[in-house]
Amino acid sequence: MNLSIENILLIGSLLLFISIVVGKTSYRFGVPTLLLFLAIGMLAGSDGLVGIRFDDPKLAQFIGVVSLNFILFSGGLDTHWPSVKPILREGLMLSTLGVLLTATILGTFVWYVTDFTIYESMLLGSIVSSTDAAAVFSILRSKNLALRTNLRPTLELESGSNDPMAYVLTLAFLTLVINQDQGLLSIIPMLLQQMILGAIAGLAFGRLSKLIINNIKLGFEGLYPVLVIALMFITFSATGFIGGNGFLSIYICAVYLGNQDLIHKSTILKMFDGLAWLMQIVLFLTLGLLVFPSEIIPYMGIGLLISVFLILIARPLSVFISLAFFKMKLRRRVYISWVGLRGAVPIVFATYPLLAGIEKASMIFNIVFFISVTSVLIQGTTLSLFAKWLNVGLPEKIEPLPEFEQFVSDFPKTEMEELTILPDSFAVNKRIVDLHFPKSAFIVMIKREGKYVRPGGSTIIEANDTLVILLDDKECLKEVCRALANQYPIAVKFHKVVNGS
Repeated sequence: MNLSIENILLIGSLLLFISIVVGKTSYRFGVPTLLLFLAIGMLAGSDGLVGIRFDDPKLAQFIGVVSLNFILFSGGLDTHWPSVKPILREGLMLSTLGVLLTATILGTFVWYVTDFTIYESMLLGSIVSSTDAAAVFSILRSKNLALRTNLRPTLELESGSNDPMAYVLTLAFLTLVINQDQGLLSIIPMLLQQMILGAIAGLAFGRLSKLIINNIKLGFEGLYPVLVIALMFITFSATGFIGGNGFLSIYICAVYLGNQDLIHKSTILKMFDGLAWLMQIVLFLTLGLLVFPSEIIPYMGIGLLISVFLILIARPLSVFISLAFFKMKLRRRVYISWVGLRGAVPIVFATYPLLAGIEKASMIFNIVFFISVTSVLIQGTTLSLFAKWLNVGLPEKIEPLPEFEQFVSDFPKTEMEELTILPDSFAVNKRIVDLHFPKSAFIVMIKREGKYVRPGGSTIIEANDTLVILLDDKECLKEVCRALANQYPIAVKFHKVVNGS
């Protein structure tokens, strides 16, 4: 087939369409969608049915890094700080010490069972040392697992924040493989620089991004997600330019933004959710195309051995040691150990040795690919089963809602009230986003001079406006009044309109 622009778009769109359709029904058979995306890419590749030859690790790495930007940023935006705060120490310990221990334990095992040098072994261990954000976010949310206590925030925080540590370790040991004369201590300054600068830059860019989003006047709601995409890439690339960890900075930036009052925040969140899914599909399809299944077969034996050791020994040991100083039930520790999914991230990181041209790069790539596939296949398909066995949670049954109830469910409130803004109110001539409205309430409509105005973060409140507000309960009304007036110069009309739960 002549690879014209039209044919490339046709093939790409067909693969995307097939991935979406197949992914929609995959969980009926207990197969994670991400694994199917990967399989579709492999079937379309050189050794597959379609025979598309794709052998460009550099392009695959570029697509992988761009995709990870969207996936990590979307995960950060969805991170609810009040839920994460109680388990922040546990999550950070898993994403730092846990990753280091996994890399070290697995690397030592690889050194014993293969002919790899110690640095090559540690490089392989580092590449697969982190849990995959795309796999964890996708599988946990698609399966609608209702986990007990703070298990779910812990798992999502770990998976969203541990890729930077794995990335730094991968670069560090790759440097040692290339420069055999350097010692282990030589990589410590780079590790510290990457993590410290990444964290500082993430918080700084988060605050700067909030100011830009809330104060720039674009005129079109649809431009705000585009603005956030630009800010995301600026954060990532600028952090890398100063020597920091770009993956860490965009995740911290996104967590900060996701817990702030932003103009058109709902539009931004929905846009990034869709983009994250698109990037997951594109990433797995690309990596599937990059792989030659015929080259993996010779490494299936050693790959399976390393994968089983990682799942049953290295990951549990790293979790138990990392959480040794925290009070936590044994079954919770076991479940966290099991949710150690490896997905696309290790495969993306495995392209770095390929591009560096080290001797065993191809072997490392094929072993990493096999580990990722077996991890998603074995662990991804048994998350619900292990949750039942360990009594840490049960899958929810979600019934489709009528259109109006679906609208109300977007704002999980139980009361609706109307508040009329008097001329001397503090809220007059203020934007909604500047009022720091409580999370327990949401303005759904504004009545103004006989007309209805759809509110947004940039909407300016005017005198005599009547706000239609959804609230958690009537006790939240005091917080609303404080935000609008800091006192009570507000006429309140009580109308029990909606029971949203």
